[in-house]
Amino acid sequence: MPVTIRIGKGGVTEQLLVELAEQLAKRNLVKLKANRGLLSNSTERLDCFERLAKESDSILAHSIGNVAVFWKP
Repeated sequence: MPVTIRIGKGGVTEQLLVELAEQLAKRNLVKLKANRGLLSNSTERLDCFERLAKESDSILAHSIGNVAVFWKP
């Protein structure tokens, strides 16, 4: 499954949330990757990914390192 959304140096923006919601509306699974060094540790990454899931009304299905998969049932 290819990464379709990247969190860049600008961090989590409103546009990123809109894009995540739009992609979840089109398909059930979306893979996201945070640029290396943006989220410094595993706790910060998990907090960010969980926040994105909550704000996009989806479920954090899986995360390893800087990559997360979101699922919208």
